[in-house]
Amino acid sequence: MSRPGPQKPPSRIQREKRTAILEAALEVFSTHGFHGTTLDQISAGAGLSKPNLLYYFPSKEDVHRVLLEQLLDTWLDPLRRLDPAGDPAREISAYIERKIGMARDYPRESRLFAVEILRGARHVGDILSGPLKDLVDEKAEVIRGWTAAGRMAPVDPHHLLFSIWAATQHYADFDTQVRAVLGRDDPQRFSDAAQFLTGLYSRALTP
Repeated sequence: MSRPGPQKPPSRIQREKRTAILEAALEVFSTHGFHGTTLDQISAGAGLSKPNLLYYFPSKEDVHRVLLEQLLDTWLDPLRRLDPAGDPAREISAYIERKIGMARDYPRESRLFAVEILRGARHVGDILSGPLKDLVDEKAEVIRGWTAAGRMAPVDPHHLLFSIWAATQHYADFDTQVRAVLGRDDPQRFSDAAQFLTGLYSRALTP
């Protein structure tokens, strides 16, 4: 029995269509949620027919899953860059700044992820309990090492990271509320938030 040969890499047009589908899906999912989104909405947003969309993604669930997988990879990159050899205060501050930058630059992605978690993470539960947990546990050990060496105040590393996630992603998930309370709509709110949070955590974590 012959084995199938290697698959041909996708052409430029195929890559462009796939990208257009994912971009349209991100807009629709982040606006209407999973249940409020239809393949017709995604295909219309991508400028493709529904049969053409189904050529690339066999179902709405498949589009959603791919989006979330890509998002999680992007979301974890700032944590990957936490350097064990660096100064703890600077590393934590830089991590907060990167997370605030993501709240500013990727608000739709943040909302999509938040909705998925609220729904029980049915499409990415295996990633949360697998690669995400592994990375968080790895960086938790880095933080424990810093505290053991007296380089930062004693802290539960997991809850430290949870609190940073909550504080920074608030500026994406609740941006409408933030703008309403501040009474302005300008990018300065993100740099103000970064300055406040880095100062707050630096003072709290100083040994």
